[in-house]
Amino acid sequence: NSPNLMRHHDEKLSLLQDLINLSKVDEKVTYMEQNFIFTIAQGLGIDKVEMEELLKNPIDFTPQENEMDRITHFYRLLLMMGVDQESHIREQEFCKEIGLKMGLNPIAILASESHQLPPQEIIEIFKAYHN
Repeated sequence: NSPNLMRHHDEKLSLLQDLINLSKVDEKVTYMEQNFIFTIAQGLGIDKVEMEELLKNPIDFTPQENEMDRITHFYRLLLMMGVDQESHIREQEFCKEIGLKMGLNPIAILASESHQLPPQEIIEIFKAYHN
C-alpha cells in the first residue's frame, strides 16, 4: 500500500468518525442517522466489519488534503445534521468546529449553515469566500 492510498483511506475513516461523533452530540442516535452513516460508508467502499471497528475504536481526525474534498466533507456533516429533521445547537457547533479544523473559511462556514442548501450552492459560497 502506498502512503497516498493509506492517507486517502484514513481520510475516509475520519469522515465517518466525524459523522459518528456528530450523531452522538445530541445524545440520541436515530435510525435515520445510522442509516445515513452506513450509506456514506458503502459509497466510500468501507465495509461493515471496518465500520464496526470504527464504532468500537474511534480514530483521530485526518483532514482531507484537497479543498474540494474538505468542502464535500463539511457538506456531508450539514446533511447529517438535518437527516433526523432536528438541528441542535451542539450539532451546529460541532460542524463549525470541524469546518475550522479543516481550515475552511469561517465566513463561508457561517454562510452555509442552513443545511437545506443544495450542494452547488454550498460550493458557490465557499468559492465566494475562497481562502
